[in-house]
Amino acid sequence: MTATVAIAGSSGLIGSALVTALRTADNTVLRIVRRAPANASELHWDPDGGELDAGALHGVDAVVNLCGINVGQRRWSGAFKQNLRDSRIAPTEVLSAAVADAGVGVLVNASAVGYYGDTKDRAVDETASAGAGFLARLCQDWEAATVSARDAGARVVLARTGVVLASSGGAMRRLRPLFSAGLGARLGTGRQYMSWISLEDTVRALQCAIFDKQLAGPVNVSGPAPVTNAEFTAALGRAVNRPTRLMAPGFAVRAALGEFADETLLTGQRAIPAVLEATGFEFHHKTVGEALRYATATRDVA
Repeated sequence: MTATVAIAGSSGLIGSALVTALRTADNTVLRIVRRAPANASELHWDPDGGELDAGALHGVDAVVNLCGINVGQRRWSGAFKQNLRDSRIAPTEVLSAAVADAGVGVLVNASAVGYYGDTKDRAVDETASAGAGFLARLCQDWEAATVSARDAGARVVLARTGVVLASSGGAMRRLRPLFSAGLGARLGTGRQYMSWISLEDTVRALQCAIFDKQLAGPVNVSGPAPVTNAEFTAALGRAVNRPTRLMAPGFAVRAALGEFADETLLTGQRAIPAVLEATGFEFHHKTVGEALRYATATRDVA
């Protein structure tokens, strides 16, 4: 089964890998871009101006929205937190309205496991309620921006993604040099949980979201076995064959990174991909050790 899929945010880590995977499987991919289209496989939009010609989506089977600047791009300020919201919510509203107007059948919209707030050691699946904090509220509002597509009858999948482990970017771009230099450290108590997933499995899960008619609503795009920060630190040290005896006290991490540390590094989510597993989805990387060996020893090919 092949389809025509339009993707916003196609130049990012996940988006570029998804484009490659879909095209390799003989699907037609249209990249939704802000600049002037370079060819017939690109569609122009201006999310800041609220502009996307719904007519450009006629004949499109699914839209995938991966827009949003990286939450770890810089220390959080009031202005940067507003940028995080602006890069997600308004573009999603524009895409959702265009999907509704064009009668597109499927919208796969990015979100994050940050939706659940700090779950401590409590495992949560897609039935869990939203947590507290800036990221949890951001994810709630991000997901709510898809309402016009859902109300128009589109099958909307909310892809709540964990930390994506990849050799070519994402968190590993910062972590691998530190750990390779023997500077890998447990953060704070190390007991906070981390929901991880390999890039390869992320792309496979998004393809499942596009084509599997069983999937609708929230889907945790994260590996089947979340780990604590201490476990992740030890596993990454093993993957690069370096010791991980260091510990960064919580107060030092907080002093260096502010609110970002409190919301992402010193707290976490123990999210379980119950919906994906119920469809029979098989992870290629079932443990964090497998995912880290993939992310440190391979080029990312989804």
